[in-house]
Amino acid sequence: MAASTHELTYFKSYETTVDGEEVIRFELGLNRDGLAYKESTKAYRPNTLILDLDDTIPGRLRHQMQLSGIGESLKVQEVELKHTRLQLNFTKPVEELSYRVYTLSENRKERKPARLVIDVSKRGKKAAGSTEGVEGHTIVLDAGHGGSDTGAIGPSGLTEKEVTLAVTQKVRDILENSGAHVVMTRDSDRDVYGVNATDRQELQARVDVGLREPATEIFVSVHCNAFSSPSAHGVETYYYAGSPLGYRLAALLDEELLRAGGLQDRGVKDANFYVLRHSAVPASLVELAFITNYQEERLLADDGYQSGLAEAIARAIGRYFSGN
Repeated sequence: MAASTHELTYFKSYETTVDGEEVIRFELGLNRDGLAYKESTKAYRPNTLILDLDDTIPGRLRHQMQLSGIGESLKVQEVELKHTRLQLNFTKPVEELSYRVYTLSENRKERKPARLVIDVSKRGKKAAGSTEGVEGHTIVLDAGHGGSDTGAIGPSGLTEKEVTLAVTQKVRDILENSGAHVVMTRDSDRDVYGVNATDRQELQARVDVGLREPATEIFVSVHCNAFSSPSAHGVETYYYAGSPLGYRLAALLDEELLRAGGLQDRGVKDANFYVLRHSAVPASLVELAFITNYQEERLLADDGYQSGLAEAIARAIGRYFSGN
């Protein structure tokens, strides 16, 4: 087995408590960290949650397992070479469940391996498209690039500007549905300052959006990462070194994006980025994934994956305001 290949080592389900909420946990052990996965459902199989795992083999896991309670069965199948598909069947439609899919890193101190986790709330589904802690707050969302500036471009032609706009619009909808006041630096494919602006003019125009709104409390800029090598991968968040509240915001965003996206953690880092340095309020810039990585570009193009990232950003913002 190649060193980069993940292997499923065990499966178990049990009841536990996460952030004070009772959940039913479906847990799959992994031989190493860094799992990339894609979550989906099919209209003709509404009770089935599908997880496609890249560079993964089933190992010795049984291909079919009967479960009890909310989860009826689990099917594990290597549909292509080193591409494993999990089909978790529930007793009710997936859209009626409140659940979260994420990975946990190996914890040697507690003698726990890397894990893929599906937590299903026992109390049922929360209102769709909402999050707690943001009601009455004012947030500026900045979709990176746009208009004449495509940003980075993936190997299949996906552009950074279209991903950042799609995700940011989804974040806006969740926050507004939850009672927040949201200001967008751009809500369409356009330049904020104008065509052929200098980098400084364009970036200052984005900062100015927040400055013009006196009630602005935080500024979140959404981007996709890029590198010359297609092997670069993972999620990271940034803050301005002189802002402890900016650090807290970036740390919460990093934590939630890791849980939602299942990518490698590249960490929370300080940076001298223009929009962070010149923002008058706590600010963070998030790099959702590497659009120049073949696997991560495919994830970034997926509407369901984008929605998961948007929900993660909204949750992090809610936690920032609620102090959790």
